[in-house]
Amino acid sequence: MAYRILAVDDEVALQNMIREILAADGYTVEVAGSCAEALTRFRAASPDAVLLDVMLPDGDGFSLFGQLRRERDVPVLFLSARDEDEARLRGLGLGADDYITKPFLPQELRLRLRAVLRRVYRRGSETARLGETEILWGRGTVRRDGAETALTAKEFALLKKLWDSGGNIVTIDALCQALWDGPMVGYENTLMVHIRRLREKIEADPSHPRHLLTVRGLGYRLEREAEG
Repeated sequence: MAYRILAVDDEVALQNMIREILAADGYTVEVAGSCAEALTRFRAASPDAVLLDVMLPDGDGFSLFGQLRRERDVPVLFLSARDEDEARLRGLGLGADDYITKPFLPQELRLRLRAVLRRVYRRGSETARLGETEILWGRGTVRRDGAETALTAKEFALLKKLWDSGGNIVTIDALCQALWDGPMVGYENTLMVHIRRLREKIEADPSHPRHLLTVRGLGYRLEREAEG
């Protein structure tokens, strides 16, 4: 699959560099230099992933991220000269898929983007069941009581990691690693938010889950045999 990438950065030299790096790997690359231009190109091109700078001339990447995600759930990698933990964790806490600090090596960009795309789009066509909840892997959705609900990219990756464990415990570190590349420090609270939101989609009673279970002090596991 030839993925289409939208690179949002006001530095023309960086736009050209990203276009050159990714085009060599077979990607189609659209570029934008402002929030307004990014929204226009996002709606027209329907990219498979977005590289998003934090500082833009007409706004900030964090606000733009929220606008993009309200329109469509697409993988987003923040791209910024800021390397402070607060900025990085803010981006990841909002639900971004990765955070790359400038300057970066071309190979780092390739590997990080490839990892995100693999996590998000590596989906089979099969379905699975959790009691009364049906998981449609190929559609990235779950169906319960006749209603089909879309999973976010993070929820999908989280559910797939737990499912693939075969009912065994998956540690917090392993889940964080599945959702974000890089150091694990500071991710636990964000992980808990994604766990809560996933439970709201797959459990009849999210406050008393029967499938996505907490194993205190260790992590989580998915009870695949429980009946709804």
